[in-house]
Amino acid sequence: MANQPQDDRTSKQQAIDDWLPITSSRNAKWWYSAFHNVTAMVGAGVLSLPYAMAELGWGPGIAILILSWVITLYTLWQMVEMHEMVPGRRFDRYHELGQYAFGEKLGLWIVVPQQLIVEVGVNIVYMVTGGKSLKKFHDTVCPSCTPIRSTYFIIIFASVHFVLSHLPNFNSISGVSLAAAVIYSTIAWAASLRKGVKPDVDYSYKATTNTGVVFDFFSGLGEVAFAYAGHNVVLEIQATIPSTPDNPSKGPMWKGVVVAYIIVALCYFPVAIVGYYIFGNSVDDNILITLEKPTWLIAMANVFVVIHVIGSYQIFAMPVFDMLETFLVKKLHFRPSFFLRFVTRTTYVAFTMVVGICIPFFGSLLGFFGGFAFAPTTYFLPCIMWLAIHKPKRFSLSWIINWVMFT
Repeated sequence: MANQPQDDRTSKQQAIDDWLPITSSRNAKWWYSAFHNVTAMVGAGVLSLPYAMAELGWGPGIAILILSWVITLYTLWQMVEMHEMVPGRRFDRYHELGQYAFGEKLGLWIVVPQQLIVEVGVNIVYMVTGGKSLKKFHDTVCPSCTPIRSTYFIIIFASVHFVLSHLPNFNSISGVSLAAAVIYSTIAWAASLRKGVKPDVDYSYKATTNTGVVFDFFSGLGEVAFAYAGHNVVLEIQATIPSTPDNPSKGPMWKGVVVAYIIVALCYFPVAIVGYYIFGNSVDDNILITLEKPTWLIAMANVFVVIHVIGSYQIFAMPVFDMLETFLVKKLHFRPSFFLRFVTRTTYVAFTMVVGICIPFFGSLLGFFGGFAFAPTTYFLPCIMWLAIHKPKRFSLSWIINWVMFT
């Protein structure tokens, strides 16, 4: 028993932690880390990467894709390391790490608004993506059927989450979503190759004015940032892995992250490069819309998109559920119960559904949200917190890298 960490929580605190979704289960293995990280990252963002390439151009586009992969892998490593960097503590939530780095109140104000913008924004985007993919499937397999508005498909997609939102924790969602992500990403670039390069393909910038080119460039940067949004839930994923002083959670967590990033590279780079190579600047913001044939393959791809974003929605919704339930139980002193959880989660799913219905073009805001909130929580905040908590020696390699990335 000497290797067991000391638990200073009261029985009431322990009961609450056992009820909350992030801390209720600590029996995950390394492959759960791989599943969840792929599910968190490879979502709607991968389908917009050819469009981002059209906005960035060949040289800058490939350079930014590679740099983003390397930089985000590095900042993800930092977060995995910081999870238990302070002896005797586990930072199970992003805002807990922020509070330790910046102070109790300032940490909340810095981290929570950005994290909520990311997680709620992603959930709304996935609500729209799921509904539109269902509509695309319907229209593809039955072109002669009476057209049905996207609103009804969004409601159908949301109805699944009215049930799945009551799953207890992350580990209730496993490998199905990962397999779907790999399959539809492969279909996207393989079907593009099969289609062949368009005779009139144009690789010039989509915009015709200098102002438009600059605007599109920053929009493309935001879309790439959106594709690497997994940092917002990485600490919450690591919280589900058991840890002892002899076997800290960072070992299996990092193993899963490396596998996940290999899968991410195999999904992202072929879709982005092949999609842009085949269609040039005429590619749509969702490459599956640009692809129309073979009909059966495009229909299948949209089914896999729906399956994947079902899992992705839950991955990003779980930390929001945890925040809401923590606030209700610890601050407002509600009694932990099934009824409280049912009302809280059902209300949240209904909210994202209504916003998705009211703003069905929400996907066009990916660039804005990518730059406004995704970039800080993925690229910058981990570096700042590393400098504040790890305190690398001035002018050491770690110090220089993090200051360069921050500035």
